[in-house]
Amino acid sequence: MNLNITQENLHLLLPEKVTALARFYAEDNKCSMLEAIRYIYDSPFYTLLAKESTKYWNLGAVALYEMFVEK
Repeated sequence: MNLNITQENLHLLLPEKVTALARFYAEDNKCSMLEAIRYIYDSPFYTLLAKESTKYWNLGAVALYEMFVEK
């Protein structure tokens, strides 16, 4: 059984990460979760999150959000 995170299976972790980011974003920007999710998926930050080599997927929600708002 392969337990390594690869580019091929990283997509399994992303919905949870995006949901966590969207909660913070929606609260900070007084928008709906749907708007927040769309904003995140359309952002350059998501491109980095979805790239296994950045290892962003390994970070917690707070650290990711801090990076997201800085970018």
